[in-house]
Amino acid sequence: MKKIILTGGGTAGHVTPNLALIPSLKEHGYEIQYIGSYQGIEKKLIEDAGIPYHGISSGKLRRYFDLKNFTDPFRVLKGYGEALKILKQYKPDVVFSKGGFVAVPVVLAAKHFRIPTIIHESDMTPGLANKICIPFAKKVCCNFPETLKYLPKEKAVLTGSPIRKELLEGDRLTGLQYAGLSAGRPVILVIGGSLGSVTVNNAVRKILPKLLSHYQVIHICGKGNLDEGLKGTAGYVQFEYVDAPLKHLFAAADVIVSRAGANSICEILALRKPNVLIPLSAAASRGDQILNAKSFEKQGFSTVLEEENLTEASLYQAISETDQNRSQFIQAMEQSPLSNAVDTIVSLIETYSAG
Repeated sequence: MKKIILTGGGTAGHVTPNLALIPSLKEHGYEIQYIGSYQGIEKKLIEDAGIPYHGISSGKLRRYFDLKNFTDPFRVLKGYGEALKILKQYKPDVVFSKGGFVAVPVVLAAKHFRIPTIIHESDMTPGLANKICIPFAKKVCCNFPETLKYLPKEKAVLTGSPIRKELLEGDRLTGLQYAGLSAGRPVILVIGGSLGSVTVNNAVRKILPKLLSHYQVIHICGKGNLDEGLKGTAGYVQFEYVDAPLKHLFAAADVIVSRAGANSICEILALRKPNVLIPLSAAASRGDQILNAKSFEKQGFSTVLEEENLTEASLYQAISETDQNRSQFIQAMEQSPLSNAVDTIVSLIETYSAG
């Protein structure tokens, strides 16, 4: 039986693409194990999927001064030793890394044993962890045409992001029923991100009366962000978090309002949903969401509203115009070649696991 190690962690975005690959890898006859951090978000997600999980020590590599910069290199070294031990025992044919700092010791250990590694970079420009790993990889997969110029030409492959198959199997009526909404009026689905977004949540709630005169609104607002005063508002339903039924809520949506994390927007692309992206501001991030959103805007997939320009009037206008021009957005998304990421990546894995 062919063996593969999957790695990646730190955020859900470093794990969900790995989860999306698992069914196809099993179909292709792979035995799968996962290396992540001791207690990262990836641990529960992977164990819930029934995949054997190994935790290793992980340190963050920072570009700014922090006292932990003096101790974290030792954590990385410890993680490298632990990864060497796991790989020596398991003897995988190939390693697939989704990035995050926990992946660095794993990729370095794979290089030590001459195990081929394939990396996936979600964002427009490689993050620091992947920058360290790229020299040791056979191939580097990416989501955006613009990313190719940041990668070694002989290694770069434009694949898109692996999307969980079940996400594409949602049912509109089931979603409406779950949300307690009617089939007679269009639906706006607002997703604030896994932690919720106070900025997006507040902006949506401020224009709620105006929105509800034309639309129904499903609002996934993040843990602790429910507005008790809006409970029972006709045509508006809010959730802190949605897991399994999310595919049905996606199916029910006519327009999606979302942050611009790479995996989230690739899911929206795969679902062919007209969308308004509100990227996290450069002040609150390294600016990757802004670049992601601009790429989707350039390709005709999205309307982009930067956080600095987010007002009640601009948000309502963006939603309204996106809905009016929905057929153009859907047509552009249907022409995208980035829909079969799982097949493309598994094909690469097959090539390198065969030696």
